[in-house]
Amino acid sequence: MSQVHLQPLRIDPASLGKVAVLFGGTSAEREVSIMSGTGVLQALQSAGVNAFAFDPAERPLEDLRTEGVDRCFIALHGRGGEDGTVQGALELLKIPYTGSGVMASSIAMDKIMTKRIWRFEGLPTPDWRMVSSADECVHALAVLGAPMIVKPAREGSSIGLTKVTDPAQCAAAYAAAAQHDPEVLCEQFIEGEETTCPVLIVEGHAQALPVIRIVAPGGNYDYQNKYFTDEVQYLCPSGLDADEEAEIQRQVVRAFRTLGCRGWARADVMIRQSDRQPFLLEINTSPGMTGHSLVPMSARVAGLSYEQLCVHLLASASLDSTTR
Repeated sequence: MSQVHLQPLRIDPASLGKVAVLFGGTSAEREVSIMSGTGVLQALQSAGVNAFAFDPAERPLEDLRTEGVDRCFIALHGRGGEDGTVQGALELLKIPYTGSGVMASSIAMDKIMTKRIWRFEGLPTPDWRMVSSADECVHALAVLGAPMIVKPAREGSSIGLTKVTDPAQCAAAYAAAAQHDPEVLCEQFIEGEETTCPVLIVEGHAQALPVIRIVAPGGNYDYQNKYFTDEVQYLCPSGLDADEEAEIQRQVVRAFRTLGCRGWARADVMIRQSDRQPFLLEINTSPGMTGHSLVPMSARVAGLSYEQLCVHLLASASLDSTTR
């Protein structure tokens, strides 16, 4: 599975109709969403698509119907754009959109629900505890062991995330996460290599793209390093053993299907150093499309340019009611 080569879609841009690229929004990831959406908009326009910018923080979604929009490219990240709410509104407006539907978007945004489903289906994910106080966070550290990751259950881009090694750090870590979400996830830290793997629907089937291995300075792949520095190394091809990469791709496709995702997504996977066991961390149903983003990087290795990827994704826009 690790050898992937994709052919660009042969499609008349005019057939895609009038397209709204949704970006901005009101979440903590607004800044990243603006970078993603700006890139997508420019790419679609360069490909000849009749696309325009639409920020749901500034305009009501009802304007999409009154302006005769035929489909939407969702470049929103975080709450209000990636959690099923915008998807539900577009279902009611009957405007096809990119990415997963209402249920899959909602579940994937919630890391705790995602992990419960993956665990039930036998997929490997680090052990965890949901906590509602600093004292419970201390108890989770005693159970899960150090180091431990503390993060909001429903945020992305490493927002509100802390790595703790000592009970004295738990109060501040809990407060940082709870600032963004009342549900806080304490997760066993997997010591090893960090990877990510996109999934793209190709001819109706979920196809894992090449794995990217992430080497961050000091192992600190935080919000700043993700989007605003050039210190992180992204290795694609990953340099992993072919069988190891193929196993990651297989697990990621299973993770995608288990949650009922569609269109595209990107799953983050840690490889435990001690035994090379891969562990699924989370899945992102509206991945970044910035200059530092990983799906375009992987797609490029598989043969699709940024512009071709954007057209491919836009052509896959659909509604829940038309996919069942």
